[in-house]
Amino acid sequence: MRDMYYDVVIAGCGVAGLYTALRLGRDKKILMLSKEDLESCDSMLAQGGICVLHDENDYDSYFEDTMRAGHYENRKESVDLMIRGSRAIIDDLLSLGVRFAKNPDGTLAYTREGAHSRPRICFHEDITGKEITTTLLSHVKKLTNVTIMEYTVMTDILVVNDHCCGMIAKTRDGETLHIHAQDTVMATGGIGGLYEHSTNFPILTGDACRIAEQHGVELEHMDYVQIHPTCLYSKKPGRSFLISESARGEGAILLNHKGERFVNELLPRDVVTKAIREEMEKEGVDHEFISFENVPEEIIKGHFPHIYEKCLEEGYDILKEPAPVVPAQHYFMGGVHVDRDSETTMPHLYAVGETSCNGVHGKNRLASNSLLESLVFAKRAAQKIELTQKGKEEHESNYHAACC
Repeated sequence: MRDMYYDVVIAGCGVAGLYTALRLGRDKKILMLSKEDLESCDSMLAQGGICVLHDENDYDSYFEDTMRAGHYENRKESVDLMIRGSRAIIDDLLSLGVRFAKNPDGTLAYTREGAHSRPRICFHEDITGKEITTTLLSHVKKLTNVTIMEYTVMTDILVVNDHCCGMIAKTRDGETLHIHAQDTVMATGGIGGLYEHSTNFPILTGDACRIAEQHGVELEHMDYVQIHPTCLYSKKPGRSFLISESARGEGAILLNHKGERFVNELLPRDVVTKAIREEMEKEGVDHEFISFENVPEEIIKGHFPHIYEKCLEEGYDILKEPAPVVPAQHYFMGGVHVDRDSETTMPHLYAVGETSCNGVHGKNRLASNSLLESLVFAKRAAQKIELTQKGKEEHESNYHAACC
């Protein structure tokens, strides 16, 4: 066993963990843990994009779209914080070098996805998550105050007097680490690895939720699991390949085996998923189809190049024929309960990203709100940590001054 000492320890190197580290002060000594290699995080897989408040007149419709998709079980305060904080996040990502698609005049290009009343989604081809994650990672790697350990998994947290004071982790070589820290951030992603068919990496096994439960930290909506309606049907083992909802936002349609449309493709994900399942049962089949016949070739090759290539690998040329699709587990709306600043019910223990449940998504997540929610509330976690650690330093300084 080895003892290590840091100001902040973060388990997880997806967008939530990375952005937390970036938003903390450079005076903070930070340790970040990655369960496997840095590329094996679900943030890399997000295709469609990241939402943003299009303009001041868009607030009410964006708020309503998010609430309606979540069956009005959303925490209204969290939805408000996310929407109002969205433009600052996009501006910051642009300043860091994220290459969002732009119009000829240099303005941001927006796409639309299911359940959105208008286009308000920034994107980079069909690999927006990879673009954002790799950009954030490149900046974190340049920070001299941040240490990253790959192939190191959080196994427990350290607790003294009901306060979190760090975490326990195990390295690939079997070494146990006791990482002592003023503040601890869990950003270990979702639970897709527990499912037979999921768009997630297999390493996402709900580690933070399990550990939180063991210590009496409150969990919320553990049964709120989102199934993505359109994953490429394949008999090959492994992670399911997602066909972005923005494809349907750009005009792709769903067809049954008779070549008939059977659902409004722009309805919320849970509604479309249910319709596909019912149609499969009705026809006695194990998949349905997505057709790009109404999507211009330049959009397919420009906006969805990786989807196009993956379908070709599986033997389907979406320029000429539909591709088979089936629903698969995709996202976890529940998780470790957190407040508006991403702090759990245990002091000095934070949860961000898909690990947390701040109530933004309600019962069903609106498309492309996940990256935004992760970044907005990672930023708030960093701000709260800065505030509490600064307050502790000032308290100790005043105490020493009084003693002298």
